[in-house]
Amino acid sequence: MQPIEIFISRLAEKDEIFSGISLTLNTGINDVTDLQKYLSDSTAEYRLYVSDETNDNTAADEVVKVFENAGHPVIKDEFLNIIDESDRITTNSKPRSLVHRDGELHPTVHVWLIRRSDMGIYVLLQKRSHTKDIYPDLWDVSAAGHVRQGQEYGITAIKETREELGLEIKREKLEFLGFRKNSHIEGSIKDNELTAVFMCRDEIDDSMIKPCPAEVSEVGWAEIDELLSVMDENLKSCIPVEELEMIKKAVF
Repeated sequence: MQPIEIFISRLAEKDEIFSGISLTLNTGINDVTDLQKYLSDSTAEYRLYVSDETNDNTAADEVVKVFENAGHPVIKDEFLNIIDESDRITTNSKPRSLVHRDGELHPTVHVWLIRRSDMGIYVLLQKRSHTKDIYPDLWDVSAAGHVRQGQEYGITAIKETREELGLEIKREKLEFLGFRKNSHIEGSIKDNELTAVFMCRDEIDDSMIKPCPAEVSEVGWAEIDELLSVMDENLKSCIPVEELEMIKKAVF
């Protein structure tokens, strides 16, 4: 029998946490005393997922301790909000590892840093680290990432650019180009994304780019038309052609 999976978010209030546990277990759990008794009487296996924020949350800490004391595994994970049928971010959040396992639609961002010269439009590419669980060692967009629970697309775009490239871009320099859906299956990972695509035309000195080794192995500028001409030949990439076309349309 598979373990029963329970999720608790460190962003939730006490009542929300115990309401969610009660819903999963289909019984009334109002506090840690109720939870301790339930687990001591149960013969089932449980697996508790708790979001990885570092904020103070006494109720979440108490629930974690109850599960640990009862001998059930506790897993910290990044939580993502699920996208509904109208392509809107819901308040329903779930561990990233399980979102990828179950193939649920979730929000991500792509950020394109661009330069324009007499020679054409150039985009900054990053080569993904070989340790990435999806698309390792492939050339990709300038910066990208998942939208964590409780956050939104623009803030995430700025955060991911900072974390991956060491660049601090301003919100007013971000140009929203549109949404696109992307699905990819790699091994046990079913990645089903709704991606907000942004472009940034800010002047960037190459000396300002400080790639994070855990995320990015190298970076380089490429002229869009030249890039399009080699993508089907010998360039190992996961670059979405549709987004290059979005950039060209926005610039011209």
